Amino acid sequence: MVLPRPVKAVVFDMDGLLVDTETVVFRAMQRAAGGIGSEMPFATFQRMVGLTHAASDLILLDHFGDGFDLAAWSATVSAHFREELAAGIALKTGVLEILDALDGLGLPRAIATSSSLQAVEMSLGPHSIVDRFHALITRDVQTRSKPHPEPFLKAADALGVDPADCLALEDSHNGVRAASAAGMMTVMVPDMLDPTEEMETLCVRIARDLHEVRDWLAG
Repeated sequence: MVLPRPVKAVVFDMDGLLVDTETVVFRAMQRAAGGIGSEMPFATFQRMVGLTHAASDLILLDHFGDGFDLAAWSATVSAHFREELAAGIALKTGVLEILDALDGLGLPRAIATSSSLQAVEMSLGPHSIVDRFHALITRDVQTRSKPHPEPFLKAADALGVDPADCLALEDSHNGVRAASAAGMMTVMVPDMLDPTEEMETLCVRIARDLHEVRDWLAG
C-alpha cells in the first residue's frame, strides 16, 4: 500500500501546489528589486516561501538593510503581481486530473492556505475550480498560521473527517510541518523548495507531481 491508511479526505495547500503563484511572486519581486537598483536572489526568495508576511518582512529587512521601505516594496510587488494575475496564472500540472479522480472516488476535499479568501478567488476563480472544494480555510478564519496545525485541523473539522484519515498535500516546509503536526498523512509535492531530511521524516511520501498522487489514490 503506497499510503499508510485509506484516505477519506484530501486537504490541499494552494500557492505552489494548485496554482503557480510562487513563480509569479518571485518574478514580481525581481522586477521590484530591479526598480530600486537591487536584486532579489532566488535563495533569498526561497527563505520566504511558506512564511507569514511578518516573517518574510524580517528576511527582506535583512537582505535590503535597515531603513528599507517595506510599505513601498509591498505596493510595488502587489502591482506587478496583479499585472500577471490579470494575464492569468497557470494551474500546476495534474490539478484538474486529481480533482476529477476525487470526484470519481467520492472523496471530499478542502484548501488550507495562508492566503486570503480574496486571493483564492482571484487565483482559482478564472479556472472555475473554487466550487470543487468543500471547504476553504483561508487566513481570514485562522488565528494561528502554518507551521501551527490549526489550518489543517480546521479543514478536517469542516469536512467532518478525522485528521488521521486525511491526506495533506503541501509544497512548503512550513506547510508540511503544519500538516504533520495535525496528524495527517502528509505528502510533499516540491515546487520552489526541495525536500530536506526533516521533510522526509515528516512526510509519508514525496511526490514528483499531482499526477503521481492521483495514481496513489486510484491504486
